[in-house]
Amino acid sequence: MNIKFCGAAGTVTGSQHLLNINGKKILLDCGMYQGKREDSYKTNKQFLFSPNEIDAIILSHAHIDHSGNLPTIYAKGFKNNIYSTPATKDLCNIMLQDSAYIQQKDVEYVNKSRKKKRLLTFNPLYTVEDAKKVMEQFISVPYKTQFKINGMGENISAKFFDAGHILGSAQVVLEINENGNRYKVGFTGDLGRKNLPILKDPDFMGDVDYLLMESTYGNRLHDNASMMESQLESVINDTVKKDGKIIIPAFSIGRTQDIIYTISEIRSQNRIPDIPVFIDSPLSVNATGIFKNHPECFDTETAELIKNGVNIWNMDNILYIKEAEESKMLNSYNGPCIIVSASGMCENGRILHHLANNIENQNSTILIIGFMAQNTLGRKLVEARDKANAEVNIFGKPYKINAEIKVLNAFSAHADKNEILDYVKNFKSEKLKKIFLVHGEEDAQTALKESLLNSGFNNIEIPKRGDEISINN
Repeated sequence: MNIKFCGAAGTVTGSQHLLNINGKKILLDCGMYQGKREDSYKTNKQFLFSPNEIDAIILSHAHIDHSGNLPTIYAKGFKNNIYSTPATKDLCNIMLQDSAYIQQKDVEYVNKSRKKKRLLTFNPLYTVEDAKKVMEQFISVPYKTQFKINGMGENISAKFFDAGHILGSAQVVLEINENGNRYKVGFTGDLGRKNLPILKDPDFMGDVDYLLMESTYGNRLHDNASMMESQLESVINDTVKKDGKIIIPAFSIGRTQDIIYTISEIRSQNRIPDIPVFIDSPLSVNATGIFKNHPECFDTETAELIKNGVNIWNMDNILYIKEAEESKMLNSYNGPCIIVSASGMCENGRILHHLANNIENQNSTILIIGFMAQNTLGRKLVEARDKANAEVNIFGKPYKINAEIKVLNAFSAHADKNEILDYVKNFKSEKLKKIFLVHGEEDAQTALKESLLNSGFNNIEIPKRGDEISINN
């Protein structure tokens, strides 16, 4: 077997790992790289392999950094099957079209400036039609159901295990027979945390011989998930006292639903005032509808609430915004409110307008609840929160950061250092021949490698983008 690490190797975005087994090529994830605009465009446009040579794609989950380049690979010639869980397929159906639409609008905006400067203009990576067409290649498979990969006979099969990260997120285990040698390869995708609201806890995938392991928070610890409510309560009440707004950049899938659920919980207990909560993202509105269709992903508490008729996403003060004109009206809204909007890393979408309109208001709060990759606006906000007279550029214009920047990592859906270690300790160290650390930045990966070595796991590799590694089992 040969593994080529084509993305999310030394970084947390653009997940793509190519396995060459028995001459068959399987791509684990086909994510979009997110960062500086021109770097992202070039990276996403140029695959480190020939798209028409890929025999199958296995998708861990629907987040754009894992699924967002599927329409691109389709447009470049990939026409084989994509395997995912049912919830991931449903989410990709709306997310990929939304991504195409955002790219189109983003490129239109950028090209106006480039034309004035007589620079070459950009085209979107893909169109809405590409996003619709690639969905025809999806085959959905429930958790813990062994499935054969089309055209690979009895030699390669796979199974999904719940990753507990977002709705439908999966870990993947490949069972391989290569020239009479039988072995297993595991891929965690993005590993979630125990005791998060709504979703079931991550499953253990069982013993494998080789493991591709995410390492996003390999050098950090989160606040306990049980602190979500108290921390959010404090931020909301402090901001309301100042008559300010709470602006929350949130991924449309996962974090938005967690925020809605948590706000509903603390509001029902009269722990925060009855202020309006605007969910300003058409994708978030549609995604929340999909959540309702996949109770197989819910934990016991959430399933019981729904069984008893509690609509956890539709409290009276939660208002869903779809139309652009309604979104623009929020700019002139007077009084405290909460605005939850995408994109989660503040790279595009309506959140940019809400940041531009509120970031210079010292009474308002920008609340960060998810991981922000390097070179994203979200990361710049996190890094600037303790600096005096800090500025960030939004739509190419500098804005002073007068609003308070708060980071609540209890909401993170990624396992932290200790949670990763607890998970890996389930494996038998004598059977696990090698761990490849992916989906992490250098500091996090180096720290996690040291912790794993101290825990008795000896063969750990940190590949870089483009690295190819041969495995002779």
